[in-house]
Amino acid sequence: MIKMLIVDDHQMVRMGLSSFFSIQQDMEIVGEAENGQDGVELALKKRPDIILMDLVMEVMDGTEATEQIMKEWPEAKIIILTSFIDDEKVYPAMQAGACGYILKTSSAGEIAEAVRSTYNGHAFIEEEVTTILEEQQNKVNEHALHDLLTNRENEVLQLISKGYTNQEIADALFITLKTVKTHVSNILSKLEVEDRTQVAIYAFRHDLVQD
Repeated sequence: MIKMLIVDDHQMVRMGLSSFFSIQQDMEIVGEAENGQDGVELALKKRPDIILMDLVMEVMDGTEATEQIMKEWPEAKIIILTSFIDDEKVYPAMQAGACGYILKTSSAGEIAEAVRSTYNGHAFIEEEVTTILEEQQNKVNEHALHDLLTNRENEVLQLISKGYTNQEIADALFITLKTVKTHVSNILSKLEVEDRTQVAIYAFRHDLVQD
């Protein structure tokens, strides 16, 4: 029997889910909460197999509740069940430790499938959400590249982006032409680009260029 906790601020949603899951032979509702704070308390008290967690709630939202539950109980299996699919909500919720993400527009059967899949150790994530997570991870990876630059390399990056030649960079920073070439080579390597033009494109894309 899969023991479940529903955390959602809409009573009708909780009632609908409870009614559906109560007729499933392998599922049992062990608790309901109308906000994240109550959800955390019930989760740690009841220790259900699966927690269905809404995101936008009063008192404490689903992301913070997920984070607190995972901090106290790392083995918890939390599925985000929400109407929201924007990346400002998806990525933080998954980073907090949720192992599944499904939309409320999904059918009851699809939600049940997500519960069973998660219970059996397989993450269940909407295809649209998977795309958002991949895009966010790519952004994180890209930002990590320019975090590797030293202060001097950042100065050289600024001047490259403004169209300075190597000699002009050397004159502006009072360093030798050879040193400039070394810095440029390091920048190309760290940003994983092939030429100065791509360096400039990278810098503007990530808002690195200062006025």
